[in-house]
This record gives sequence, C-alpha cells and structure tokens, in this order.
Amino acid sequence: MTEIPHVVILGGGFGGLSSANELRNSLNSSQLKITIIDKKDWFMVGFAKLWIITGTRSFENSIGSLNNLSKKEINFIKEEIFSIDLQNKNIKTSSQTISYDYLIISMGTVLAPEKIPGLQENGFNLYDHKQLSKIHEKLMAIKSGKIAISIMGMPYKCPPAPFEASLLIDSMLRKRGVRDSIQIHLYSPAPITLPAAGPEVSKKIFELVDSEKIFFHNSSKIKSVEHNKLIFEDSESNFDLLLAIPPHIAPKVIYDSGLAKEPGFILIDRDCKTEFENVFAIGDVTSLIVTESIAVPKAGIFAEGEGIVVAKNIISKILSKHEAILFDGKGGCFLESGRDTASEIEVDMYSNTKPTTNLTESTAENLSKKLKFEKDRLSKWL
Repeated sequence: MTEIPHVVILGGGFGGLSSANELRNSLNSSQLKITIIDKKDWFMVGFAKLWIITGTRSFENSIGSLNNLSKKEINFIKEEIFSIDLQNKNIKTSSQTISYDYLIISMGTVLAPEKIPGLQENGFNLYDHKQLSKIHEKLMAIKSGKIAISIMGMPYKCPPAPFEASLLIDSMLRKRGVRDSIQIHLYSPAPITLPAAGPEVSKKIFELVDSEKIFFHNSSKIKSVEHNKLIFEDSESNFDLLLAIPPHIAPKVIYDSGLAKEPGFILIDRDCKTEFENVFAIGDVTSLIVTESIAVPKAGIFAEGEGIVVAKNIISKILSKHEAILFDGKGGCFLESGRDTASEIEVDMYSNTKPTTNLTESTAENLSKKLKFEKDRLSKWL
C-alpha cells in the first residue's frame, strides 16, 4: 500500500483555509492527509478590525476557531514554526518535526513597528488586534485636536483599509458630536491614494475622503515618531492621536530558510510555485509582480484565489492528471464610507495584460455584501 500524501499548510488565514478546504472537498482522508500549522487558533476577516475600533463589534464575535477544522478531517496544530527544511522536506515546530510531500506557505506578513524609531512609544498600531479596544477607548475619549493615520511602509495589506478607517472614524466622531473640533489627517508614502488601483480609482478615493474634510498628504515618507510629532523625510507634523500602519515584512523563518531576502517577500509567478519541488507560496507572504511598478495587492481575496489554484494543481498531480491552472488575478475589496454604505473596488490584475480596477457606487447593498462576504468565509471554511 502506498503512503497517503501529506500536504502541510503553514498559516491558517485566507490562503491556508481556502487551499485546505479545496483539497478536502476534492480528496477524502484516505487519499490525502492535510495539516495546517499556525501559532494562533483563530481566523478573522481583516476588515472586522475596523468594526472593533468603532465599537460595533467585539473581538470574540469576529473570529472563527481553527480547532473546528478537525470536523473536516483537516489536522490543526497550534504551534510556532521554528524552521522550514526544504532539503529534507520537514517543518520543525516548538514540539515536533512534521514531514510533508507538498508544502503550502501562507504565513502572511509580520507587522514591524520597531522599524520606525519612536512609533511603539508614541502611537498605536491600527493593524494589531491586541490594540483595537485601546484605540476604541481613545476615539471615545478624544474631544478635540488632531488624529493622524500614517501609512509607514509599502506594500501593506488591505490597501483601502487606512482610508476606510478614516471614514469610519469620521462617522464615529460625528455621532459623538465632536467631529468639528477634531481634524483627521492621512499620510502615505505613495504619490496617490491607492497606487495598485491606478490613478482613476485613486482620484475617486481622494475625493471621497476629501468630501468628509479628511486631509490626505501624499509622498509623506516617515523617518521617526516623537511625542505628538511625526518626522517625515522633508517635513514634520503634530498629532494628538496616532494610528499607524507599520512596515510589513515576512516571518523570520522565511528569511532563515532562504525563501526570501529581508525585508522582501517570496517571489512567485501565477502558478504560485517556489524554486523548490512541491513547495508553493500564496498570499501576503509573496510578491507576484504584474508590471514593473505593480504587484498583486496584499489582500485576503487574492490569497484565497491563489490557495484554490495551488490546491487544484496539487489534486491534479496526485490524481496523475496533467492539467495545471494559473491564478487569474481577479478579486476585490470593499470600501466602507461611514454613512452605512460601501463601494467595491473590483480588480482584474491580468485584464488585457495590464491591471484594471473599477470603483462601484457607494450603496447600502454593498455594505450587506461585505457582511455576507465575512459570514460566508467563516461558515464554509470552519
């Protein structure tokens, strides 16, 4: 009897969960063994963080448990990944060594606030789930002054999120009756609001935040943070409350294994293969270059699509079929307006060989679609 092939998936986020579910929906446990390893035992759709900040949602009501995977005969190991041995095809965690036949690396990014001097002492990390309730408290307490939202490195995950945060905070302050005495300023190192979406969509996003008197400052490259002060390469700016999107890097184990060079990500093509046999990488831990200046954005929907592609190609290989598919580059993100509506940024990274994007109208229906998107993922994956 031949041994059952083992697919090991590093990371229980969008990419890891979509690939594990696609594999299991096609092959049963007598045909394929699947193991997901992650240091946390919960999954959250990233945009729920903004609802926790505004107080419309709690952390507990925004997560699904990875321990539920066992019901689908997908093994889950909650442990830190210490090493990836690509030569001997095994993964070392804090307590065991796990061998694989196929490896899917979907470890996401690591937030690196320490790369900006003074940030940790003087500001909050908008993307850190542990700081969300503290940010909520600060937003509920502020009566006047200046809120700064600063993007401190490119690329960063969920590109529309800082703009969405500014709009939701604007709405929250309006409801509290203090908006007129508080300024909201948004700083980005990029020349336009959303470079990956192109100039037209960027202009619409600029107009959207501008219409709510949110000030957008482009080409603001951060150097350091002092008490109530942002120091940029060519200017300074004061603040009373700082919400930062810190630089993103890959997990240390990725650099240690030689899969990427610091501070970059794993370079892949549309088949999501690495240079190592039967080793794939998907999602935010990767860099998939589309044109000289544009890469596939770091967003869950693209990790999900890549995860399905990799799963289908592994299934083909296991079943000795010779079909192979490529990631189609299609996806989209929601942009909530703060006025109980949302628009959708529709993206096709490979449309006529160049990326195309479209921003839909802001409607209540799109906000319902956003809620459904989250509910669907949690229910079908976990």
